[in-house]
Amino acid sequence: MRIALFGDIHSNLEALHSILADAQIQGCTHYICLGDIVGYNADPVGCIDIIRKLDCPTIKGNHDEQAVMAGAPSGFNDMAEESLVWTRRQLGSEDKAWLRSLRLQRVIRDFTVVHATLDTPHKWGYIVTPGDAAASFTYQKTPVCFCAHTHEPVLFRTGIAVRKQPFDKITLTPGSHYLINVGSVGQPRDGDWRAAYVIYKPETMDVELRRIPYDIETTQKKILDAGLHPDLAERLAIGR
Repeated sequence: MRIALFGDIHSNLEALHSILADAQIQGCTHYICLGDIVGYNADPVGCIDIIRKLDCPTIKGNHDEQAVMAGAPSGFNDMAEESLVWTRRQLGSEDKAWLRSLRLQRVIRDFTVVHATLDTPHKWGYIVTPGDAAASFTYQKTPVCFCAHTHEPVLFRTGIAVRKQPFDKITLTPGSHYLINVGSVGQPRDGDWRAAYVIYKPETMDVELRRIPYDIETTQKKILDAGLHPDLAERLAIGR
């Protein structure tokens, strides 16, 4: 079994197509979406359509939540708020109903998936430091948890102290607990512009981070043509 785990698509259709094509080439048999399908970029409906057709386990992200709420978006910077207001106008009633139906966390097989944190998933906190991870580990009942939200792929591991490390390919050690951020499909923020996702092989506990090029120029043009903030297009090229 090979499971493709991905999140923070953020309405980037070209990046989503690229990681799904790569996952197929890599022989992935299952797919899991860790939330934030919408927001920032210009293809919210197209991205929702693809995830719904995959019919895979899907977790709600904070942008997914705000995209279906009434009133002004809260807790976002100006660019994110502007893109959410625009996104609300693009979504149909079925799209909004589906986003509302998504759960904040799930246990699948012998691992957990969540968008933000396990201690307070509804508050959308960020796991950046070992201390942040330690709080989430307190609520982690499975050896492995996959998350998203920070747009930066990173791995936390329990031990004498919680350790934080980058990863490329790693075989997890039985007896330890892991919290693994799968990075971002549609808006990476670790200085690498390519779309990121993770392949997990439960039988061998192998984890691989994949970075896939995509047609970034088309994505940028769509952002500008939609009248969204130009910085949303420019940041894609630098992965920030």
